[in-house]
Amino acid sequence: MFENLSDKLEKAFKVLKGQGSISEINVAQTMKEIRKALLSADVDFKTAKTFTQKVKEKAIGQRVLTAVEPGQLLTKIMKDELSQLMGSEKTDVNLSGSPSIVLVAGLQGSGKTTFTGKLALHLKKTKNKKPLLVACDVYRPAAIDQLEILSKQVEADIFLNKEEKNPVKIAESAIKYAKTNGNSVVIIDTAGRLAIDEQLMKEISEIKNATSPHEILFVVDAMTGQDAVNTAKSFNDRLDFDGVVLTKLDGDTRGGAALTIRSVVDKPIKFIGTSEKMDGLDIFHPERMASRILGMGDVISLVERAQQQFDEEEARKVQKKIAKNQFGFDDFLKQIQQIKKMGNIKDLMGMIPGMGKAIKGMDIDNDSFKSIEAIINSMTFEERKNPKVLNGSRKKRIAIGSGTDVSEVNQLIKQFSQMGKMMKMMQGGGMQQMMNMMNNRGGIPRI
Repeated sequence: MFENLSDKLEKAFKVLKGQGSISEINVAQTMKEIRKALLSADVDFKTAKTFTQKVKEKAIGQRVLTAVEPGQLLTKIMKDELSQLMGSEKTDVNLSGSPSIVLVAGLQGSGKTTFTGKLALHLKKTKNKKPLLVACDVYRPAAIDQLEILSKQVEADIFLNKEEKNPVKIAESAIKYAKTNGNSVVIIDTAGRLAIDEQLMKEISEIKNATSPHEILFVVDAMTGQDAVNTAKSFNDRLDFDGVVLTKLDGDTRGGAALTIRSVVDKPIKFIGTSEKMDGLDIFHPERMASRILGMGDVISLVERAQQQFDEEEARKVQKKIAKNQFGFDDFLKQIQQIKKMGNIKDLMGMIPGMGKAIKGMDIDNDSFKSIEAIINSMTFEERKNPKVLNGSRKKRIAIGSGTDVSEVNQLIKQFSQMGKMMKMMQGGGMQQMMNMMNNRGGIPRI
């Protein structure tokens, strides 16, 4: 996420490396490089110019403490200004109605229908809501089928009428249904187009007027860069939406949309899509995103993801086993499965301060655990429960069964004395140990 921008900003800060103070000359040189970095990330010229001017004004004349280098001070100023540029603080969805009505709009291909399913799951898990998905895209039959499939995946109610071709009537009927069915949130998936046209705008406006939504969310593909900002402005002029959803941030995005949308349309980014999975949706925190862009990691989000998968009862069982020296490979395998549920491994590692640069250019995904899982799965029940029985012949059999070699099996067994600490990953501490273990074994990105 934003790797190219982070790399260029890091190079810009090198102008101040070794400088004893911040001066107008060295700050001007740094700002020139930062402006270039922002423009290459598809941030519009006006926003980039205004942003760098603000940073420059705050930086010049700052007294650098003995313990703080000029580059560090400028990084702090940059973090504050980036956070301000993206909205300063998170903004919640308005769910004040009974039922609450959320209207989802956007161009075709932006990930709008997928987001509708993700939002339903998010509201179920975090707000204890009973959502109703509404299929109002009457022009693309695949959209209705897709939403129906997603509703089953997230176990949410769905309202659809394949015979009705008027999306306004469908939306109105869905709200009546929600009131009798006890749905607390109605999420309306509207039709998209390949480009903005008057028919699209007129239809969405009619749905808005008929349903009086409490929240209008505009979904935009972050990979489209500055085009995303222009599209958002056109929709906002007509709909006056409440917030933006940036999808596909796990793809090859330059970051321009995230950095520019707030300043152009004056509407907050509320959610970001971080993977294609239904749980790949995060609340947008401007300050945390600023930290990630500057390569400072995002430990808070990492811990929050871990807590979502954290099973207190299971943790107590593991703690007891560790205390009695009974922690086995089966227990460790469960820990691996919990890490994988937290999301893309490379994305998680990027949240650890200092790890972003270390993994730059590496092709890392959840298959990075494959060799470890294969070795454990090739063990017998007794071997997984009591690793002390693993002798030479058993190791050879395990290596053949897992498609690895004896040296890899030995490495895993040797490091297993530290595996008891892995249960701490659900509290943020063990993730670093897990990644270190994989690096030491050559597991990233070996398989």
